[in-house]
Amino acid sequence: MIRMERTYNIPLRKEFQKAPPYKKSKKAVTALKEFLKKHMKSDDIIILKELNEAIWARGIKNPPHHVKVIAKKEDGKVIAQLFGQKLPEKEKEKKDLKQKVKEKLVGKKEKPEHKAEKAEPVEQAKPVETAKESEKPVAKSVEKPAEPAEKPK
Repeated sequence: MIRMERTYNIPLRKEFQKAPPYKKSKKAVTALKEFLKKHMKSDDIIILKELNEAIWARGIKNPPHHVKVIAKKEDGKVIAQLFGQKLPEKEKEKKDLKQKVKEKLVGKKEKPEHKAEKAEPVEQAKPVETAKESEKPVAKSVEKPAEPAEKPK
């Protein structure tokens, strides 16, 4: 495992001026890759997200004239990152406070409980009782007046 780290200020303007305006940022990215292939002597180039976003930040027609880059070579791969940015690290497992306390008390790790397993059976709601049934409000029915029988002519 050969590890090599170099910092370059890569000129992009000379290359992207050859391209039409609607392809300038794309040409800048290819110029960056060609520069790194030549100087790091490797065909496997990886451009990190932050560096790519820095090139495309001002749109497709107006890329930066030069970019300061840190190039790291490990196992034949070249990883290019923007100068001043850190390499992304693997995210550590986040544990909630409850889990940490359990581990300290018990002294061993327990599997996290799923919400479905935690759920307790839901009790059925009891009907609300009123004081007396006679006090319940009674719906009044509206009666139409009886129509008189047919009128004699």
